[in-house]
This record gives sequence, C-alpha cells and structure tokens, in this order.
Amino acid sequence: MSGPFRPGRGGQLLALRVTPRASRNGISGLHTAGDGQVSLALKVTAVPDKGRANQAVIEVLAKAAGLPKSAFSIVSGETDRNKTVLVAGNTGALEALIAQFRATVED
Repeated sequence: MSGPFRPGRGGQLLALRVTPRASRNGISGLHTAGDGQVSLALKVTAVPDKGRANQAVIEVLAKAAGLPKSAFSIVSGETDRNKTVLVAGNTGALEALIAQFRATVED
C-alpha cells in the first residue's frame, strides 16, 4: 500500500478524502480508492459552501501537524471530496499519525 504523501514543488502533496457535514472535525484514518490510491480520510462539520469546508480542512490539518494554516494550500479538488493539499514545512507529525493508522490496519 502506498501512502497519501508524494513529493511536490515547494513541499509534500497530501491526498485527502473529505467528508463534509460530519458530526465532528477530525482525521478518521486512511481511505483506499478502487484504483488503489491511498488518501487521508478527514471529516469536517462545515458545509461545502463558499469554501467553508475547505477552510475547515486546513484548520484540522494545521492542528494535527502543529503547523500554521499558511503552510497548507489546496492545489486540486476545491469542489470535490478528493483533494490534494500542498504542505510546506515539516510533515513529521502528519507522517506519524498516518503510521499509527497503518499500524491499526495491519494488526
């Protein structure tokens, strides 16, 4: 299984699978699409209207990674639940979180 990170210009690209209108904000695990692509599954309470859900996505990622919101930018999928986010900065906290999700999947 490959991971949701891949190298990008100016940082790491992170593949996301977003569920808007959730009961709470948070990272819920890893999502594997039918084609085998792995993405980080993320839920936000915001509705997908006027960028509110995208803003919530960045807030959740910033909190999980311990990075400022300015370190994240959506590079594709602004109106789709499958998004790609450019992470500029140290991705160590997110990589550790992904490793935890992988460990629970492999157990």
